[in-house]
Amino acid sequence: MQVLQPPTWARPRGYANGIAASGRLVFISGQIGWDEQCHFQSTDFVSQVRQTLHNVLTVLAEAGGKPEHIVRLTWYIVDKQEYLASGKQLGSVYRELMGNHYPAMSVVQV
Repeated sequence: MQVLQPPTWARPRGYANGIAASGRLVFISGQIGWDEQCHFQSTDFVSQVRQTLHNVLTVLAEAGGKPEHIVRLTWYIVDKQEYLASGKQLGSVYRELMGNHYPAMSVVQV
């Protein structure tokens, strides 16, 4: 996997502008902040993000993958202000689960 960073662009923080990858593709969809029995254990935004990332990694592991194999993440959020206010906590949770791997990412408010 190769991180695509145009040399004249400012380095992004917490994501990659692009990734060039080869090999087997695994598509993971519909992961939200509930547990393996489809129950929400928390209404807290950061806790639900932690659970969602855990869910993504659990499905990925079924294909033999690890966090560093993820090339793209799209986050769908309801409350942009809550997302922005939780940045430090989200960064901590992200690094705890994903390490220092930052794939191409987008955040979409729905």
